[in-house]
Amino acid sequence: MVAAKRISDEPAYVLHRYDWSESSLILEVFTRQQGRVALVAKGAKRPSSSFRPVLLPLQPLRVTYSLGAGGDAEIHTLKGAEWVGGHVMPTGDALLSGYYLNELLLRLLARDDPHQRLFDSYGAVVQVLASEHGEALQPALRAFELLLLREIGLLPLLDAQTMTLGALEADTRYVLVPEGGLRQSNAQDRASLSGAQWAALQHSLDNEAPFTATLRACAEVMAELKPQLRTLLHYHCGVATLKTRQMMLDIQSL
Repeated sequence: MVAAKRISDEPAYVLHRYDWSESSLILEVFTRQQGRVALVAKGAKRPSSSFRPVLLPLQPLRVTYSLGAGGDAEIHTLKGAEWVGGHVMPTGDALLSGYYLNELLLRLLARDDPHQRLFDSYGAVVQVLASEHGEALQPALRAFELLLLREIGLLPLLDAQTMTLGALEADTRYVLVPEGGLRQSNAQDRASLSGAQWAALQHSLDNEAPFTATLRACAEVMAELKPQLRTLLHYHCGVATLKTRQMMLDIQSL
């Protein structure tokens, strides 16, 4: 009989949780070494469970879990979870923004597919969400969107026209579209960036500290970049509007 393999002290964040029984939960967890995994937290809903105050979204954790015999089970068993600390729970718009990032990861990341650089960038953006620097919130979201799209192979090079691979002209406007990548803009395009701005974004993504560099680059082009990334993300998620974005709109309308 093959012994169950154990993953110990794995850096992780809870993305979502579902009721599994009267006392247990199914967790969708983003881990650094294993990627997105599904864990069952047995007894987590009981008042006496040590899991109750720990299994929260947007909080850095270290988890230990068993892969089960053979290691090919779709849902693994959570054995332990420890809060690492470092920041408080985001609130208000920052909290909703965190839920938005979690929804993107749930929709776009395959299970058991590691993305260590993306995990580190997620940790960095969560730190921004938990801080009181509200002016960095939107640039941080755009930076993570770009890094996510690049990590899973859905972002074209931003310093060349996608169809021709021709170099961008610094003063010419270009638009990022779902099926065509980066192309020269026309009168029908509502948002676009100059070739120099796109090239600056590509340069930031190639930086040794990509999240910080890309956050700064995004801050310079927020108004024009946001709608283009939104269209691209909705296309690849297969939805007209993400659930968390609809929630934000509903709250704003009140």
